[in-house]
Amino acid sequence: MTATYVYDAVRTPFGRAGGALAGVRPDDLAAVVMRAIVERTGCEAARIDDVIFGDANQAGEDNRNIARMGALLAGFPTSVTGVTVNRLCASSVEAVIQGSRAIETGDAQLVLTGGVESMSRAPFIVEKSARPWPATGNQTMWNTSIGWRMVNPALPAHWTISNGESAEKVARDGGITREQQDAFALRSHRLAADAWAQGVYDGEIVQVPGAELARDEGIRDDTSIQKLAGLRALFAPDGNGSVTAGNSSPINDGASAVLLGAEGALDAEPLARIAGRGVHGVDPDVFPLAPIEAANKALARAGRTWADVDLVELNEAFASQALADIAGWPDLDPEKVNIHGGALAIGHPLGASGGRIVGHAAHELARRGTGVAVAAICIGVGQGLAVVLER
Repeated sequence: MTATYVYDAVRTPFGRAGGALAGVRPDDLAAVVMRAIVERTGCEAARIDDVIFGDANQAGEDNRNIARMGALLAGFPTSVTGVTVNRLCASSVEAVIQGSRAIETGDAQLVLTGGVESMSRAPFIVEKSARPWPATGNQTMWNTSIGWRMVNPALPAHWTISNGESAEKVARDGGITREQQDAFALRSHRLAADAWAQGVYDGEIVQVPGAELARDEGIRDDTSIQKLAGLRALFAPDGNGSVTAGNSSPINDGASAVLLGAEGALDAEPLARIAGRGVHGVDPDVFPLAPIEAANKALARAGRTWADVDLVELNEAFASQALADIAGWPDLDPEKVNIHGGALAIGHPLGASGGRIVGHAAHELARRGTGVAVAAICIGVGQGLAVVLER
C-alpha cells in the first residue's frame, strides 16, 4: 500500500473572537492557506486530486461546501474538486485521515487537506416551525458559535451537558485541582510566547491580507498564577468548580492547511510520514477522555509504543482535559506534550485546530530530522481522534 507523506503545512495566526480576523469571511481564510501552500511548495494546483477541508459550524458563510469555495477563491482550476467534512473539533484531523486513505488506496497522488473556522462570524439561527406559516412570530434564536443547540430530547440529559460542564466533571472525577489546571494554562501561554519569540512558528505561518495580526492573538505574555487564580469558575452551579475562562481554550478564528502526497509526488523532501490513525468513542459527558484510547490505537497501528514517542501535539480544549489525557498515558513523559504551547494560549478555531497540531508536529519532526510524533484531539459528543507521524 502506498505511504502518505506530509509535504508542507501552514496556518494563519489564530485571532480572538471579535478580534483581528473577525472581519474576514471563513471561505476567504480557507483560500489564504490553500493559495499559500501551493505557492510555497511549487505544486501546480491543477495536480491536486482533491481538497478535503474540515469545518465544524457550516451554519453561515461556511455553509456551501467551504472546501470547494476556498479552492475557487484561491484561484485553483475548476477541475480541482473539494469536499467539506465535519467531526466537530477534529474536523481537520478527519480531513487529513481521509486524504491519507485516498493516497494509500491509490485513488489520489496529492490531496490538500486542512480546516477553517470563523467563530466570530458564526451566525444566529432561528428554529423553523413545522408549519409553513406559523401562527406566532416568536421563535427561539440560537447562537452557533459553540456548543449544543437544538438538542434532541430523546438523548439522556446527562449526555447533553455543555463542554465546560464535561470538563468540570472530568476534573472532579479525576481529582484534578484548580491549581493544577491554572499551572498548566500558564505553561501553555509561556511556551507559546517563547516559541513565537524564538521564531519557531515562522515557517508555518501565512499572514491574512488586510488583517493586522502578526502572531496568535490569544497568547497572554503577562498572565500569572495570581491572575488565573482570580478568575471565577464558570460551569459549576454552586460556584465551587475549577474550570475558568483562563484554563479553557478561547473562541477563535483561523485556518490551516496540510498538503499530503505519495512518495515522489512532489520534487521536495516531505516533512513526515503518516504512520498510524486511531479513533475512539466514550460517553458524551466525558468526551475529554476519548483521545487516550484514540492515541493508543494509532500507535498500535503504527507498530509503536509510547516509549518510541518523541513529542505529542495534544489539543488543549481545557486544561482538565489535557491533564486527564496525559495521566491516561503513564508511559509518556509529560514534558514531551505541547513543547511550544497549546490551544489554551494559541487558540481553538474548531475546524482549523486539527490541521494546526498535525502540521506543527510534522514541522517539528523535520526540524529534528528524525522521530515519532502523536497528534491527538478530543471531540464534543464523546469522540477522540489521533494520528502518528514519523520521520
